[in-house]
Amino acid sequence: MFIIDYIYVGIDDTDSPDGMCTTYLCMDLIKKLKKEGFVIEGYPRLIRLNPFARYKTRGNGGVSFKFPKEQFEYNDFKKAQNIILDEVSKLSMFDCDNTHPGVVFYEGKITSEMEDFAFKALHSIITIDEAEEFANHIGAEIFKFKKGRGIIGALATISCKLTDCTYELLTYRIPENRGGKRKIDYDSVYLMDEMTDTFENIDGKYIAIEPKTPCPVLYGIRADNPESLLEAKNIVKVYEEIEDYCIFLTNQHTDMHLELAENIKSMRKYGSFIVEGTVVDTPHSIEGGHFFFTLEDSTAKIECGAYEPTKDFRKIVQKLMAGDVIKVYGGIGEEGTFNIEKFKVLDLNNIEYKNPKCPKCGKTLSSAGKNKGFKCKNCSYKLADSSKVPHTLKRDLQLGKFYETPVMARRHLAKPLCRMNLNN
Repeated sequence: MFIIDYIYVGIDDTDSPDGMCTTYLCMDLIKKLKKEGFVIEGYPRLIRLNPFARYKTRGNGGVSFKFPKEQFEYNDFKKAQNIILDEVSKLSMFDCDNTHPGVVFYEGKITSEMEDFAFKALHSIITIDEAEEFANHIGAEIFKFKKGRGIIGALATISCKLTDCTYELLTYRIPENRGGKRKIDYDSVYLMDEMTDTFENIDGKYIAIEPKTPCPVLYGIRADNPESLLEAKNIVKVYEEIEDYCIFLTNQHTDMHLELAENIKSMRKYGSFIVEGTVVDTPHSIEGGHFFFTLEDSTAKIECGAYEPTKDFRKIVQKLMAGDVIKVYGGIGEEGTFNIEKFKVLDLNNIEYKNPKCPKCGKTLSSAGKNKGFKCKNCSYKLADSSKVPHTLKRDLQLGKFYETPVMARRHLAKPLCRMNLNN
């Protein structure tokens, strides 16, 4: 069997909250390289990494693409390399204190230890020094701009093994329109959502394909196959010029960031997990509209949070009560709280214990003191038995059902129920 060798290119950490997008840089690069006669094989990759990484620009996603090596028998790879590095130098947002671009070139086979590195970048924290040491170990050539933190994501994007994947089509605005209101026909977005096999397009009146930042992206559409994306692009109408578009192979909406935790005690900060536990207390709100409750198992307890941006999801969380058993999906941030992305109801506590009624007047009895039974404030009846009476509750939550955050608040990596073949 004929095997093609590749030279891989990974790029990360070029954008900022004020502009740019590493995917735009990638699209622009590929266009320039092809114009110079270089062959790029397949779709470029957009790989999202640990959503709880402390140092990241916006979506914590790196990009990569690959050259079939055989072409460099007649084409100069050094020329391609210079085009790539020049473009990163020109387009990266160096004014942002948190932007530290990195570029990685790697020739050879993607090894299991490289896949392990990418796994670590998805589930924990890797330092710049660790990434540089690993790059030297595998023989990759790295280029650091400023601190060069982007080499972490660049290496991981090249190395990430995709056991599940999606595709995203991104269209880009011409430079003079960036920062202004995007001119998208919203009715056409609803039509596209109805007519195509795409997902995460809308959330009620919220148009999810439209970014809310001044980046070059006009809109982004996601699907399980690229054909659906091209069909969708033909339906969506816009009233401004599109500079270009690009389809990326991604790990978005795959739950690739989640690890199955053995128990609550085994989970660590800055990681994302699936874990089962019992609700300890009724969810309560704090200033800002965030809801919290405690989850426990035989090993430990952890605070779980549903934050204000998750909107109506908080109302679902509020319906939980002590004794419910759930499986939660999410991650642990800086404060040590488990941020919920979705949960499944495994068992519902439908029994509530209340004070008994007075057999004389029918009023609810009050406690007469610890272990002193009950008394009726209305007719002075006394009951020596201190036992409360069980009442069956009607619960709004459904046994075995999943509940997820809305599209507008969903992480890039979180797998929506529609991709889990669940209709609820």
